[in-house]
Amino acid sequence: MPKILLLSALASVCVVAHAQWQWIDNEGHKVFSDRAPPSDIPDKNVLKRPIGRATVSVEADAAPAPAVGQTSDNKAAGIDKDLEAKKKQAAEAEAAKRKAEEERYAKAKIENCARAKQAKASFDSGLRISRTNAAGEREFMDDAARASELKRIQGIIASDCK
Repeated sequence: MPKILLLSALASVCVVAHAQWQWIDNEGHKVFSDRAPPSDIPDKNVLKRPIGRATVSVEADAAPAPAVGQTSDNKAAGIDKDLEAKKKQAAEAEAAKRKAEEERYAKAKIENCARAKQAKASFDSGLRISRTNAAGEREFMDDAARASELKRIQGIIASDCK
């Protein structure tokens, strides 16, 4: 029984050691690795794939390990380019959204300022101002209500008309 376990363990080690990629890099060197080649390697330069892997994209596997004498250059492989492009696009979309919100806010402030100035001009004219109460009846503002409303309008002008 122990011999069978030992043989099966050795057989599984051989299968793992056999799962290697072989390709010819851009400089013409033969590269052996347990990871897929970078995306800039054409499919015709891939000499050997692990069993059961007909075509595998670089995005599915982790970044390829640098072979002996090579440096890891993920930007050349296109891995970081996609990530950076997505980050840049998200940042641009966020900036555009923020700018649109600021423009909408500025436009609302300008509108509020114009309305407040018009209301202040009405209050400063000395004419009697009427409002409709909750019952739908028309009633004129007394001096206290008029002063309170004028103070509120001046606060709006102070905050929105800068």
